[in-house]
This record gives sequence, C-alpha cells and structure tokens, in this order.
Amino acid sequence: MERTQRPRAVLAGLALACLFEALTVVETQDKGVRAASPWQDDPYDVAVSLAQFAVPMLAAVIALRLLAWREPGGPDRERQTVRAAGAMTALVGLTLAFEWAAAGVVRRSWTGWTWVLVGGLAVTSMCAVAVAVMLARCRGTRGRWRHDWLGDVLLVAARTPVVRRWAVPEAADWVRRHALGVFALASGLAAGGIVGAMAVGERWTDPGLIAWALAVEFTSNLAFCLIGNAVAGFVARPERPWTRRAGEASAVAGCVAVQLAVAFRDALWPGTVTSVLDLAVLTLGAGAAVAAVAGVLLMAKGRQWQR
Repeated sequence: MERTQRPRAVLAGLALACLFEALTVVETQDKGVRAASPWQDDPYDVAVSLAQFAVPMLAAVIALRLLAWREPGGPDRERQTVRAAGAMTALVGLTLAFEWAAAGVVRRSWTGWTWVLVGGLAVTSMCAVAVAVMLARCRGTRGRWRHDWLGDVLLVAARTPVVRRWAVPEAADWVRRHALGVFALASGLAAGGIVGAMAVGERWTDPGLIAWALAVEFTSNLAFCLIGNAVAGFVARPERPWTRRAGEASAVAGCVAVQLAVAFRDALWPGTVTSVLDLAVLTLGAGAAVAAVAGVLLMAKGRQWQR
C-alpha cells in the first residue's frame, strides 16, 4: 500500500474521535441532556466514562506523531500509528455497542433530546464502521519494530525551544528502562486530575469515596497504558524476565476486573453494597483476587516453558 494512503485512514480515525468526543461531552456534562440519555446508568455509563478520557488521549498522541511522519523509521511509524488508530476505533465501537444496548434495554420515557442522542449514535456508528474498514485495508510489514513513539516525541521536542534542552537520547533511554514506573506516575497524575474535577463538580466530601474513586481511576489508566503500549508500541521496552512479564499481565487482569466489578456491581452484588467500605472491598477485592489467580496461572505456565 502506498505511504500516502495510511494517513488518510488515520486522519479518518481522528475525525471519528472528534465526533465521538464532542457528542460524549455534551451527553455527559450537560445535565438536561444527561437526564434524557438511556445510557446514564451503569454498566453503560462506565464504558462511556472510560472512553471519554481514553479516546482523546489516543487521538492526541496520534496527532503528535503525524508531526514526525516523514522522519526515519517510516514503516514502523505507519504500522504503529495504524494500530493505535485501530485501538481507538475499537474503543469507540465498544462504547457505541454499550450505548445501543442501553437504548434497547433501558425502559425510560424518551424525550426530544433522547431522539437526538440516538440519532447522533447512529451517525457515529456508521462513521465507525467506515473507519474500521479503512484501517483494516492498511497492511504493513510484520515483525518486531525498532522505532517507537518516544523517539518521535524527541524529534518534535527538539524543534521546540523551551523543551529542546531535555530532548536528549539519554532521557528517552531512561524512560524505556523505567516504563512501568512512568506509566504508574502518569496514571496517578491523570487519576488525581479526573477525580479532583469530579469531586469538585459533584461536591464530594467523603474522603473514603474520593480514595476509592482514585484507586478505580488509577487502575483504569494503568491498564490503558500497558495494553495500549503492547498494541501500538508507544515505548519500546527492553527485554524483561518472564516473571516480570507475568506479574505485569496479572496486574492488567486485576485492573480490568476492577472496572468490570464497578460496571456490574448492582448485578453481581444486589442489595449488599451499603457503604463506601463495602464498595471498595467488593470492587478492589475482586481485582486483587483476579490478579492473584492470573499470577498463579501465568507463573505455573511460565515454569512449564522453562522446563
């Protein structure tokens, strides 16, 4: 496939992300519109909330990489950017599926805003299908890539006078060696900003509720970073022992389990959640249990490979 065709698919993915985000912000931040939304309750709202923050983050890093499109490492850049756009489109599609499920299941009187939201859902769904087809037609080279997004960040930063002095290969190498710590720090900072805004907007005063929300948001962000890096190669990490890889995989499984437990808590534990402590034990406890089980299974499987 010609090199100029790939950016078209990626640009189409960015346009889809802008459309999805615009509609999502309106339906979640405007109280009048939100009241008419069929997917304002869990488990549908959890999917919408996750995508509301994950989609623009993916779109931002994709747009940043387009600034270095003609730099060396073109085949890796094309493949990784298409994969990132595909992951972003898949996330949008999964959220749209949750919204369609809510529209068909939730029994609530529809208002004019409800019909507008469903109309926007239909338009976004058609656009998502078209973008998915475009991305599926992008076929590139296979195998392990030698370039990552971090290298392109250095290329872009080197053109900016303010941060040029820090855009050195040594800094990128340090990030690659400490990628897990960097992901954890970024996840914590993002969680603090998101939960802080929620606490102010919703006027939360319970420290336990805020701490629980921080833990849930942190696990969501960390899973997003690790899964996204595995899919699109944001940071080319050095080879790691299988025990560490198994530990990270089990942690991702636990983080995902926390999100599922939060989304389906009413169905899983009807009538048992009476306090923030109960909520924390059930949701975070489920994540810890899944992480432990996944860790045991992965360790056992790894030992079999070593024999």
